[in-house]
Amino acid sequence: MTVRPYPKIELHVHLEATIRPARLLEIARRNDLRLPVRTAEGLERTFRFRSFRQFVRLWIATTSVLRRRRDFHQVVVDYAGELADQGCLYAEPLFSPSEPVSRGVTWQEVFEGYCDGAAEARERHGVELRFTPDVTRDFPSEIGEQVAAWAVRYRDRGVVGLSLGGSEHRFPPGPFRRAFAIAREGGLRAAPHAGEMAGPASIRGALDDLGAQRLRHGVRAVEDAALLEELAERGVVCDVTPVSNLRTGVVRSLDEHPLPALLQAGVRCSIGSDDPVLMRTSLTADSDVAVRLGHTPRAMYEHALAGAFCDGRTRARLAAAGAAFDWDAALSVP
Repeated sequence: MTVRPYPKIELHVHLEATIRPARLLEIARRNDLRLPVRTAEGLERTFRFRSFRQFVRLWIATTSVLRRRRDFHQVVVDYAGELADQGCLYAEPLFSPSEPVSRGVTWQEVFEGYCDGAAEARERHGVELRFTPDVTRDFPSEIGEQVAAWAVRYRDRGVVGLSLGGSEHRFPPGPFRRAFAIAREGGLRAAPHAGEMAGPASIRGALDDLGAQRLRHGVRAVEDAALLEELAERGVVCDVTPVSNLRTGVVRSLDEHPLPALLQAGVRCSIGSDDPVLMRTSLTADSDVAVRLGHTPRAMYEHALAGAFCDGRTRARLAAAGAAFDWDAALSVP
């Protein structure tokens, strides 16, 4: 008997890190580019790192092959198929447009490729996708403002929010106030990375300087009891990625992950896979870890739905799907 997986919502995944090695090589070949290694097996072996710095170098080396509208389109459709197989009904993936633009790709080509891919993904796989483009901290704040302006232009094509990523420990959120103001004035919401490679001060900056309505990570809020209480009281959802936190050294072991403390404090936590191929994980694997740490499948779904930036009709459909599912049996379902 085939058992279907329980419904999931993915709010924290970088599309550039969902590309399987064989597809990455295919894209590199058609764009006449070379990767550090020439086989899928070789790429698999390179997906090992011991620090966040090594992870960033690997990210740049592998994702630099994305150069054409077709590439971005294909990435979305491929990953939507994987999400469908895992029971995911809705996702708000990130992409970092300033990086391909720095290599000569146009803003329009990046946004059109991803947005067109979402339309095909819905038709082929039944997964609803909305986007929250990532402002890269390592680029000048003026570039971040351009990302925000282009994100607003594609609000009617599925862009619903703005994120802030990159080297959190080196670049605080304050300089990116204007980018997030542009997004807010254009009807987009804010879900920056904070509380991963930097501590509570980064989270405070994301809330106060950027108007964060959701946090990517947020796990280091446990270092500040008052901040933890505030997140719970305000209903700020944290998009938690346990395996990623282990791979980048945020936690020494999954047994030490702060997810139980967040939940105990009343903070709502969605569960995401962050960079599934590079982190050697999946939405299902991270969800399984979260269950072992005390979360439940139903609560993961409900917390993610509370944090999602989707429109009212989509929210109602997702709520109905959750209400119709037999969650009592979900703990035994992958």
